Amino acid sequence: MKIANDIRLLGSGPRCGLGELILPENEPGSSIMPGKVNPTQCEALTMVCAQVMGNHVGVTIGGSNGHFELNVYKPMIAAGLLRSLRLLGDASVSFEKNCVRGIEANHKRISQLLHESLMLVTSLNPENWL
Repeated sequence: MKIANDIRLLGSGPRCGLGELILPENEPGSSIMPGKVNPTQCEALTMVCAQVMGNHVGVTIGGSNGHFELNVYKPMIAAGLLRSLRLLGDASVSFEKNCVRGIEANHKRISQLLHESLMLVTSLNPENWL
């Protein structure tokens, strides 16, 4: 989920986002924001992650409700686990094929951000010279 969100934010733009990554255009962009590429693959992966987290809650509750040596929740636990494995596997393949494979660095934007950065200001502060 974190990687998908980071890619989405690094690819945000074109005018007021970070714009450090150029994401592949898998679907038509926005009619009200020309040049915008919708990060649909990142959003799809985060939805899968949210579903897997929900499945995990069910598996955890099922596992905690087994009493003595009998757990009647085993079918639910197995179904939740298998569903999550399938979802994550399919989503990972799709994300790699439709997003990761087509990502490009926006060298012009990265250079612009680097040269406009205030990161050197800290070292120029006399209080930091000691």
